[in-house]
Amino acid sequence: MAGASATAVPSPLDGGAQPAPSLWVGARRRFLRSATGMLGATLLVLFGLMAIFAGQVSPYDPIHQDFRIEREGPSASHLMGTDEFGRDVFSRVVWGARVSLQAGGVAASIALVAGLFLGMTAAYYRGRTDGLVMRSMDVLLSFPYLLLAIGIVAILGPGLLTSMIAIGIVYIPNYARVVRGAVLSVGARDFVEAARAIGARDRRVMWQHVLPNVLAPIIVQATLNIGTAIIDTAGLSFLGLGTQPPTPDWGNMLSAGRSYIIDSPWIATFPGLAILATVLAFNLVGDALRDALDPRLL
Repeated sequence: MAGASATAVPSPLDGGAQPAPSLWVGARRRFLRSATGMLGATLLVLFGLMAIFAGQVSPYDPIHQDFRIEREGPSASHLMGTDEFGRDVFSRVVWGARVSLQAGGVAASIALVAGLFLGMTAAYYRGRTDGLVMRSMDVLLSFPYLLLAIGIVAILGPGLLTSMIAIGIVYIPNYARVVRGAVLSVGARDFVEAARAIGARDRRVMWQHVLPNVLAPIIVQATLNIGTAIIDTAGLSFLGLGTQPPTPDWGNMLSAGRSYIIDSPWIATFPGLAILATVLAFNLVGDALRDALDPRLL
């Protein structure tokens, strides 16, 4: 009928069909639905807040010694007991969270930045550049990682900074190999070839076209490696090559507590549980991110 308003019928051409969610939107939804991922994220938030507000959370000075109460068991006044110098173990665990999280994060960041650069360079330019970079990574991988870290610390000197640098160097090959494989896959796609064809510079192609499409495996690798970096830096502190006393660190707390593991087990037990919970949290988050970022689940 002329003049009558017709009812619009939605069609796919008119926008009736909903676009598929992007990789990141779908990944966020899947991660939020993951019970283990949310448990890990909650633990990480708690440890992060504890590290940030260590001064407000800890009831005592972590380096104050009181020999009148040395090796006292857990009680209302000292929730995790005291160590061989009468220092409050709970306060030292709280302050140790700041050192351990910092050590793991910095070590993983060093490896991430260096591995990202080397992996992208090797995969993009290929040829001799690829061979030189990857053979160098093979040389690093040929050494037992802990012995290599100990050797680097022995050259640079013991301390928290040198232990972070050593662990970061040890992890570079892991990132370089992951990044190289991802870049080789993305570099063969049409949009990368098109960017090259219109004369885009290599830097622009790598950082604006290649990098955004290889972030998913890098994020997962980084999340998982922070947990292992915490263990390894704690291991160096356990050997006396990392954080030096009296600065509280979960590794050197374990080292000090091993001599009293029979008579005063709480001295080593609570730092060990802190390492266990933190690394478990990072692993849970990493596994959930790996599942969430799997493009086959879109």
